[in-house]
Amino acid sequence: MVPPARQRRMAEASQSNPAEGARSYGGGGSGGGGVSGGGGGDGGDGDSSVREQDRFLPIANITRILNKALPNHAKVAKETKETMQECVSEFISFITSEACERCMTLKKKTINGDDVLWSMATLGFEDYVPPLKLYLGKYRQVRVGYIC
Repeated sequence: MVPPARQRRMAEASQSNPAEGARSYGGGGSGGGGVSGGGGGDGGDGDSSVREQDRFLPIANITRILNKALPNHAKVAKETKETMQECVSEFISFITSEACERCMTLKKKTINGDDVLWSMATLGFEDYVPPLKLYLGKYRQVRVGYIC
């Protein structure tokens, strides 16, 4: 079952650019899409001012994460890395866009970790929220230790 918020995003995306279908969650006039630069397009006939390097996470970071998750002898094709780069960047844009919308509703100017966790739960990724809450709490404890 697809959560209502995700259905709404997918519908907005398909209406804004039918050629891309459900791929462009980030745009749709929500007031900013975070990582995607608010465009949501692929630079074709849409927002050509957003460079590819600004829309995607660096391929070196994607490669490092893939290599950590796979056995040492595994090889990853360039096309696979590029596909993962697009998917990860789209996921971040999707989550960030929902968090941004929430912050705008609450008249907040800054998205924080709690907003991101809320958006993940809202969009159907609630299984990830408990471990991420633990990680966020530990991160905040370490960060306070550096400030003092």
